[in-house]
Amino acid sequence: MKKKEDIKKILAILDRKYPQAKTSLNFKNPLELLVATILSAQCTDERVNQVTAKLFKKYRRAEDYAQAPLTALEEDVRSTGFFRNKAKSIKGLGQALAERHQGRVPETLDELVKLPGVGRKTANVVLGAAFGQSAVVVDTHVGRISRRLGLTEHEDPVKVESDLMDQIPKKRWTDFGFQMIDHGRKICTSRKPRCEICPLRDLCDFARSK
Repeated sequence: MKKKEDIKKILAILDRKYPQAKTSLNFKNPLELLVATILSAQCTDERVNQVTAKLFKKYRRAEDYAQAPLTALEEDVRSTGFFRNKAKSIKGLGQALAERHQGRVPETLDELVKLPGVGRKTANVVLGAAFGQSAVVVDTHVGRISRRLGLTEHEDPVKVESDLMDQIPKKRWTDFGFQMIDHGRKICTSRKPRCEICPLRDLCDFARSK
């Protein structure tokens, strides 16, 4: 676990470097963000935004996804990859929302993760970005950087999430996750991290070990 003073320094640096960090997925409501996040698995946000620009005009309500022919939905999301599984999840999601939640996206983690295709990461993205709740998003970037910084030793995203919740102030959870994602995309990349220009290098176990 990191020292509290180091945590404060990390948060201050992230605030200076990424003051406007947020999800790069385009959405106008919780349902759109939920669908976009499901589509973003193994796909770039840029590609997802291209697909959802048309998708969200065609499907405006949970009931629209529920009633859509699966083959049509597959074609609509084909270019995001793994389109059969994604289409099945989104159709099932629409059915579950229509049947259990009057077509509305629920606002709790427990209810969200019971929906088809929705894991903790997706649920936390929606809670944080669409509903303004405090939620720790742990994707591959957040997990990788957290391990390099010494905030966790775990590979399991649920355990990483727990470690971050223990160390990061709750009011900072959502911003922290999106700041870390930006940092992972721009500087702390998987294969060739740019440690030489990283503002966190003096606080990073990985950088110091190189």
